[in-house]
Amino acid sequence: MLREQMKRSACPSWLRLSARLMQVAAFVPEKSLAADIGTDHGYVPIYLACTGKIRGALAMDVGKGPLERAQAHIQAYEQWAAGSPSVSVRTRLSNGLQALRPGEADTVIIAGMGGELVLGILEEGRHMWESVKTWVLSPQSNLDKVRRYLESHGFFIEDEAMVKEDGKFYTVMKVHRGEETLGREIYFRYGKRLIEKREPVLAEYLAKEEKRVRGILDGLEGSGPEGTESLTESQRKARAALEDELGLIKEALYEMQ
Repeated sequence: MLREQMKRSACPSWLRLSARLMQVAAFVPEKSLAADIGTDHGYVPIYLACTGKIRGALAMDVGKGPLERAQAHIQAYEQWAAGSPSVSVRTRLSNGLQALRPGEADTVIIAGMGGELVLGILEEGRHMWESVKTWVLSPQSNLDKVRRYLESHGFFIEDEAMVKEDGKFYTVMKVHRGEETLGREIYFRYGKRLIEKREPVLAEYLAKEEKRVRGILDGLEGSGPEGTESLTESQRKARAALEDELGLIKEALYEMQ
């Protein structure tokens, strides 16, 4: 804790990372060369640089506007460091990983975007798969699809963390190349590492989801056993899907006991 407080004080006062971005930064290995894809404001690479956790960073984005914002923050960081920061952060215009070359980064961060976009960036960045040692991913949707892709394409989920921020739940993954078989549906849906660690935030999320699913089931016309015959075909399918989802939630909660 003291070490983390000291690191925080080593950064400009205006640099404040959210709980989600702090977790992203926590998964970045010490002394790595980092590339932040879709960097937006550039806060994560700047934080990693001013704390001395990394040797250098590339802040990359497909949009010129976000990259200009990131550059402005980098310049403010350099001024704070009296014009000679010990760790440099550079910007680069890039559609995903397209402008990144092997050897330029051993850690890649892809956070703050939908799961489909994360997968698209990974797929189009195959030229970086073998040279990057660590991938820090934080997809905001389609987590099960991301985990299935990682398993089927030779990636190993080393660790996962879940944080709650402004009433929303976010998952961060630390990934490297390697074989893994998740096997069970609850591991694809909710994360094997999170379940194994009995992550309290995941337990809270599952309890919330259980309440939500039960509420929808209760609201379905004819949801009681005596009324199932009155359901339309679409309602029957919706009910079956919800019951399957409820079963997975209960299975995951049981596994975490």
